[in-house]
Amino acid sequence: MKVVLSKDVKDLGKAGQVVNVAEGYARNFLFPRKLATAADAGAMKQIETKKKMLELKLEHQLAEAKEIAERLKGTKVTVKGKTGTGTKLYGSITHQDIADALLKQHHIKLDKRSIHVADAIKTTGTHEASIKLHHDVSATISVEVVAE
Repeated sequence: MKVVLSKDVKDLGKAGQVVNVAEGYARNFLFPRKLATAADAGAMKQIETKKKMLELKLEHQLAEAKEIAERLKGTKVTVKGKTGTGTKLYGSITHQDIADALLKQHHIKLDKRSIHVADAIKTTGTHEASIKLHHDVSATISVEVVAE
């Protein structure tokens, strides 16, 4: 019997997959627990519609990420930090500080988890930060740290 999985089922498949199972397994286990539905014409059409919607959503996200990457190209962000003697900071500049500065200075809202800095920023000066916007799109910005 062919069924469409509604949720991931261990050792059987992932949600949205069409799998062939024994009729008793489907009737006594999968259907009562709402883990699967019968693979009739309506269910197959619904799967195709969901796949198309997902593809459109992914294309939209990719286009949006490319647009943001273009806006970020050559961007310089200035972040203020408290310094001790010389150029050494009391703490370090965090990813959240960089995200807040991007929002304030360039009106680009990013999640702090998408920002990556090679080494912790603990001194004043110019540093590089890479931003992963999509699994195919990333950008690099310049972070200038100045003393308060």
